[in-house]
Amino acid sequence: MISYDFEYYLPISIKEAVQLYEDLQKKGKDPIYFSGGTEIITLGRLNAVKTGAVIDIKGIPECRTFQTHKEHLLIGAATTLTDIEERNPFPLLSKTVSEIADRTARNKITAGGNICGQIFYREAVLPFLLCDSEMVIAGLNGIKTVPINEIFNEKLLLERGELLVGIKTDISYLELPYVSIKRRRQWNTGYPLITVAALKVNGNIRIAISGLTSYPFRSKQMEEQLNNKGSSLHQRIDEAIQTLTVPPLDDSEGSFQYRLFVLKNTLHDVFRQLEGEEQDNV
Repeated sequence: MISYDFEYYLPISIKEAVQLYEDLQKKGKDPIYFSGGTEIITLGRLNAVKTGAVIDIKGIPECRTFQTHKEHLLIGAATTLTDIEERNPFPLLSKTVSEIADRTARNKITAGGNICGQIFYREAVLPFLLCDSEMVIAGLNGIKTVPINEIFNEKLLLERGELLVGIKTDISYLELPYVSIKRRRQWNTGYPLITVAALKVNGNIRIAISGLTSYPFRSKQMEEQLNNKGSSLHQRIDEAIQTLTVPPLDDSEGSFQYRLFVLKNTLHDVFRQLEGEEQDNV
Protein backbone atom coordinates (compact mmCIF):
# COMPACT_ATOMS: atom_id res chain seq x y z
CA MET A 1 0.00 0.00 0.00
CA ILE A 2 1.27 3.50 -0.91
CA SER A 3 1.39 5.68 2.19
CA TYR A 4 0.46 8.98 0.53
CA ASP A 5 -2.39 10.36 -1.59
CA PHE A 6 -1.99 11.49 -5.19
CA GLU A 7 -4.21 12.66 -8.02
CA TYR A 8 -4.76 10.49 -11.10
CA TYR A 9 -5.22 11.79 -14.65
CA LEU A 10 -5.93 9.92 -17.90
CA PRO A 11 -5.39 12.29 -20.85
CA ILE A 12 -6.47 11.22 -24.32
CA SER A 13 -3.98 13.24 -26.36
CA ILE A 14 -0.31 14.16 -26.27
CA LYS A 15 -1.17 17.85 -26.10
CA GLU A 16 -3.42 17.30 -23.10
CA ALA A 17 -0.78 15.21 -21.32
CA VAL A 18 2.10 17.68 -21.64
CA GLN A 19 -0.13 20.61 -20.71
CA LEU A 20 -1.38 18.70 -17.68
CA TYR A 21 2.20 18.11 -16.61
CA GLU A 22 2.99 21.82 -16.90
CA ASP A 23 -0.11 22.87 -14.94
CA LEU A 24 0.43 20.30 -12.19
CA GLN A 25 4.10 21.21 -11.88
CA LYS A 26 3.15 24.85 -11.35
CA LYS A 27 0.85 23.70 -8.54
CA GLY A 28 3.75 21.91 -6.85
CA LYS A 29 2.42 18.39 -7.53
CA ASP A 30 5.68 17.01 -8.97
CA PRO A 31 3.73 14.92 -11.51
CA ILE A 32 4.96 11.65 -12.99
CA TYR A 33 4.05 10.11 -16.34
CA PHE A 34 3.29 6.41 -16.12
CA SER A 35 1.86 3.63 -18.24
CA GLY A 36 2.17 0.26 -16.54
CA GLY A 37 2.73 1.75 -13.10
CA THR A 38 4.51 -1.30 -11.65
CA GLU A 39 7.66 0.58 -10.69
CA ILE A 40 5.80 3.55 -9.25
CA ILE A 41 3.73 1.23 -7.09
CA THR A 42 6.77 -0.77 -5.98
CA LEU A 43 8.93 2.25 -5.18
CA GLY A 44 5.98 4.20 -3.81
CA ARG A 45 5.43 1.52 -1.18
CA LEU A 46 9.04 2.01 -0.12
CA ASN A 47 8.66 5.81 -0.19
CA ALA A 48 11.44 5.86 -2.80
CA VAL A 49 9.10 7.71 -5.18
CA LYS A 50 6.70 10.40 -4.06
CA THR A 51 4.38 12.44 -6.23
CA GLY A 52 1.21 14.48 -5.92
CA ALA A 53 -0.12 13.42 -9.32
CA VAL A 54 0.30 10.70 -11.94
CA ILE A 55 -0.47 11.13 -15.62
CA ASP A 56 -1.43 7.83 -17.23
CA ILE A 57 -0.42 7.77 -20.91
CA LYS A 58 -2.31 4.58 -21.82
CA GLY A 59 -5.24 6.65 -23.11
CA ILE A 60 -3.08 8.35 -25.75
CA PRO A 61 -3.38 6.52 -29.12
CA GLU A 62 0.16 7.39 -30.25
CA CYS A 63 1.56 5.81 -27.08
CA ARG A 64 -0.18 2.52 -27.89
CA THR A 65 0.86 2.37 -31.53
CA PHE A 66 2.38 -0.89 -32.75
CA GLN A 67 2.91 -0.65 -36.50
CA THR A 68 5.38 -1.73 -39.15
CA HIS A 69 5.77 0.80 -41.93
CA LYS A 70 7.79 0.45 -45.12
CA GLU A 71 11.00 1.58 -43.44
CA HIS A 72 10.53 1.21 -39.69
CA LEU A 73 8.76 -0.44 -36.79
CA LEU A 74 7.07 1.97 -34.39
CA ILE A 75 6.38 0.75 -30.86
CA GLY A 76 4.38 3.02 -28.58
CA ALA A 77 5.78 3.68 -25.12
CA ALA A 78 2.62 2.24 -23.50
CA THR A 79 2.93 -1.12 -25.29
CA THR A 80 3.25 -3.92 -22.75
CA LEU A 81 6.14 -6.34 -22.79
CA THR A 82 3.67 -9.21 -23.21
CA ASP A 83 2.27 -7.56 -26.33
CA ILE A 84 5.77 -7.17 -27.79
CA GLU A 85 6.58 -10.79 -27.00
CA GLU A 86 3.36 -12.16 -28.51
CA ARG A 87 3.38 -10.06 -31.68
CA ASN A 88 7.11 -10.72 -32.14
CA PRO A 89 7.98 -8.42 -35.07
CA PHE A 90 11.45 -7.87 -33.58
CA PRO A 91 12.83 -11.22 -32.34
CA LEU A 92 15.79 -9.78 -30.41
CA LEU A 93 13.49 -7.41 -28.52
CA SER A 94 10.93 -10.16 -27.90
CA LYS A 95 13.57 -12.49 -26.51
CA THR A 96 15.07 -9.81 -24.29
CA VAL A 97 11.78 -8.58 -22.79
CA SER A 98 10.40 -12.12 -22.37
CA GLU A 99 12.91 -12.64 -19.56
CA ILE A 100 12.05 -9.47 -17.63
CA ALA A 101 10.21 -10.29 -14.38
CA ASP A 102 7.38 -12.83 -14.71
CA ARG A 103 4.39 -13.10 -17.03
CA THR A 104 2.01 -11.34 -14.64
CA ALA A 105 4.35 -8.37 -14.31
CA ARG A 106 5.04 -8.26 -18.09
CA ASN A 107 1.31 -7.90 -18.66
CA LYS A 108 1.64 -4.47 -17.02
CA ILE A 109 5.24 -3.38 -17.61
CA THR A 110 5.53 -1.27 -20.75
CA ALA A 111 8.41 -0.58 -23.12
CA GLY A 112 8.53 3.09 -22.15
CA GLY A 113 8.10 2.39 -18.46
CA ASN A 114 11.02 -0.03 -18.47
CA ILE A 115 13.30 2.30 -20.46
CA CYS A 116 12.48 5.36 -18.35
CA GLY A 117 12.44 3.54 -15.02
CA GLN A 118 14.67 4.00 -12.00
CA ILE A 119 15.52 0.33 -11.44
CA PHE A 120 18.93 -0.03 -13.03
CA TYR A 121 18.37 -3.14 -15.18
CA ARG A 122 16.05 -1.62 -17.85
CA GLU A 123 16.83 -4.45 -20.27
CA ALA A 124 14.23 -3.34 -22.83
CA VAL A 125 16.56 -0.56 -24.00
CA LEU A 126 19.35 -2.94 -25.07
CA PRO A 127 17.97 -3.96 -28.52
CA PHE A 128 17.14 -0.34 -29.33
CA LEU A 129 20.69 0.74 -28.52
CA LEU A 130 22.02 -1.95 -30.86
CA CYS A 131 19.72 -0.88 -33.70
CA ASP A 132 20.39 2.87 -33.52
CA SER A 133 16.67 3.33 -32.92
CA GLU A 134 15.02 6.73 -32.66
CA MET A 135 13.04 8.03 -29.70
CA VAL A 136 9.83 9.93 -30.39
CA ILE A 137 9.51 12.57 -27.67
CA ALA A 138 6.77 15.10 -26.97
CA GLY A 139 6.89 18.34 -25.03
CA LEU A 140 5.23 21.74 -24.93
CA ASN A 141 7.11 22.71 -28.11
CA GLY A 142 5.78 19.73 -30.07
CA ILE A 143 7.09 16.31 -31.10
CA LYS A 144 10.69 15.51 -32.03
CA THR A 145 12.55 12.37 -33.09
CA VAL A 146 16.02 11.89 -31.65
CA PRO A 147 18.54 9.05 -32.23
CA ILE A 148 18.75 6.96 -29.08
CA ASN A 149 22.53 7.17 -28.98
CA GLU A 150 22.22 10.96 -28.68
CA ILE A 151 19.65 10.99 -25.89
CA PHE A 152 20.32 7.85 -23.84
CA ASN A 153 23.35 8.21 -21.60
CA GLU A 154 22.92 6.10 -18.48
CA LYS A 155 19.24 7.08 -18.72
CA LEU A 156 16.87 8.72 -21.18
CA LEU A 157 17.75 12.42 -20.99
CA LEU A 158 14.29 13.94 -21.11
CA GLU A 159 13.73 17.60 -20.30
CA ARG A 160 11.25 18.47 -17.57
CA GLY A 161 7.74 17.69 -18.79
CA GLU A 162 8.85 15.74 -21.86
CA LEU A 163 7.13 12.44 -22.63
CA LEU A 164 8.46 9.37 -24.44
CA VAL A 165 5.78 8.62 -27.03
CA GLY A 166 7.41 5.71 -28.87
CA ILE A 167 10.48 4.11 -30.41
CA LYS A 168 11.22 3.80 -34.14
CA THR A 169 13.51 1.05 -35.45
CA ASP A 170 14.65 0.59 -39.05
CA ILE A 171 13.17 -2.68 -40.34
CA SER A 172 16.55 -3.68 -41.80
CA TYR A 173 17.64 -4.60 -38.26
CA LEU A 174 14.65 -6.73 -37.30
CA GLU A 175 15.68 -10.08 -38.80
CA LEU A 176 19.44 -9.91 -38.33
CA PRO A 177 21.22 -12.70 -36.40
CA TYR A 178 20.99 -12.06 -32.68
CA VAL A 179 21.62 -13.48 -29.23
CA SER A 180 20.10 -12.43 -25.91
CA ILE A 181 21.38 -14.10 -22.75
CA LYS A 182 20.32 -13.42 -19.17
CA ARG A 183 22.36 -14.89 -16.33
CA ARG A 184 20.91 -15.20 -12.86
CA ARG A 185 22.76 -16.24 -9.77
CA GLN A 186 19.98 -18.65 -8.83
CA TRP A 187 19.27 -20.31 -12.18
CA ASN A 188 15.82 -19.26 -13.41
CA THR A 189 14.72 -17.36 -10.32
CA GLY A 190 15.75 -14.18 -8.59
CA TYR A 191 17.06 -10.92 -9.97
CA PRO A 192 19.26 -10.99 -13.07
CA LEU A 193 23.00 -10.66 -12.69
CA ILE A 194 24.01 -9.89 -16.26
CA THR A 195 22.00 -9.53 -19.47
CA VAL A 196 23.83 -9.34 -22.80
CA ALA A 197 22.05 -8.57 -26.07
CA ALA A 198 23.98 -8.91 -29.31
CA LEU A 199 23.25 -8.22 -32.97
CA LYS A 200 25.32 -9.13 -36.01
CA VAL A 201 25.46 -6.18 -38.44
CA ASN A 202 27.54 -6.30 -41.63
CA GLY A 203 29.77 -9.04 -40.22
CA ASN A 204 30.46 -7.28 -36.93
CA ILE A 205 28.80 -8.00 -33.59
CA ARG A 206 27.25 -5.23 -31.52
CA ILE A 207 26.93 -5.68 -27.76
CA ALA A 208 24.72 -4.04 -25.13
CA ILE A 209 24.82 -4.96 -21.45
CA SER A 210 22.57 -4.63 -18.42
CA GLY A 211 23.33 -5.49 -14.80
CA LEU A 212 27.09 -4.99 -14.95
CA THR A 213 26.95 -1.34 -13.86
CA SER A 214 24.26 0.89 -12.42
CA TYR A 215 22.84 1.52 -15.89
CA PRO A 216 22.45 -0.37 -19.19
CA PHE A 217 24.88 0.58 -21.94
CA ARG A 218 26.35 -0.12 -25.35
CA SER A 219 30.10 0.46 -25.68
CA LYS A 220 31.59 0.94 -29.14
CA GLN A 221 35.06 0.69 -27.56
CA MET A 222 34.19 -2.80 -26.34
CA GLU A 223 32.80 -3.70 -29.75
CA GLU A 224 35.97 -2.59 -31.49
CA GLN A 225 38.06 -4.93 -29.35
CA LEU A 226 35.57 -7.79 -29.57
CA ASN A 227 35.48 -7.65 -33.37
CA ASN A 228 39.26 -7.62 -33.75
CA LYS A 229 39.53 -10.87 -35.71
CA GLY A 230 43.33 -10.79 -35.50
CA SER A 231 43.23 -11.99 -31.88
CA SER A 232 41.83 -15.06 -30.18
CA LEU A 233 38.35 -14.80 -28.69
CA HIS A 234 39.83 -15.03 -25.20
CA GLN A 235 42.18 -12.11 -25.91
CA ARG A 236 39.41 -10.05 -27.53
CA ILE A 237 37.16 -10.44 -24.49
CA ASP A 238 39.95 -9.60 -22.04
CA GLU A 239 40.87 -6.49 -24.05
CA ALA A 240 37.21 -5.46 -24.29
CA ILE A 241 36.82 -5.70 -20.51
CA GLN A 242 39.83 -3.40 -20.13
CA THR A 243 37.95 -0.62 -21.94
CA LEU A 244 35.33 -0.37 -19.17
CA THR A 245 35.44 3.08 -17.60
CA VAL A 246 32.82 2.47 -14.88
CA PRO A 247 33.44 -0.09 -12.12
CA PRO A 248 31.05 -3.06 -12.07
CA LEU A 249 28.45 -3.26 -9.34
CA ASP A 250 29.42 -4.93 -6.10
CA ASP A 251 26.31 -5.81 -4.10
CA SER A 252 24.32 -8.62 -2.50
CA GLU A 253 23.50 -10.11 -5.91
CA GLY A 254 27.17 -10.50 -6.83
CA SER A 255 30.63 -9.07 -6.25
CA PHE A 256 32.27 -7.10 -9.04
CA GLN A 257 34.73 -9.97 -9.59
CA TYR A 258 31.85 -12.42 -9.97
CA ARG A 259 30.01 -10.11 -12.35
CA LEU A 260 33.09 -9.83 -14.56
CA PHE A 261 33.51 -13.61 -14.48
CA VAL A 262 29.88 -14.07 -15.58
CA LEU A 263 30.23 -11.39 -18.27
CA LYS A 264 33.33 -13.01 -19.75
CA ASN A 265 31.62 -16.40 -19.95
CA THR A 266 28.49 -14.86 -21.43
CA LEU A 267 30.50 -13.04 -24.10
CA HIS A 268 32.20 -16.32 -24.99
CA ASP A 269 28.74 -17.88 -25.52
CA VAL A 270 27.53 -14.91 -27.58
CA PHE A 271 30.49 -14.93 -29.94
CA ARG A 272 30.57 -18.68 -30.33
CA GLN A 273 26.93 -18.60 -31.41
CA LEU A 274 27.19 -15.65 -33.80
CA GLU A 275 30.65 -16.31 -35.22
CA GLY A 276 29.91 -20.02 -35.45
CA GLU A 277 26.95 -19.19 -37.63
CA GLU A 278 29.28 -17.36 -40.00
CA GLN A 279 31.61 -20.38 -40.17
CA ASP A 280 28.67 -22.68 -40.89
CA ASN A 281 27.80 -20.55 -43.92
CA VAL A 282 31.30 -20.67 -45.41
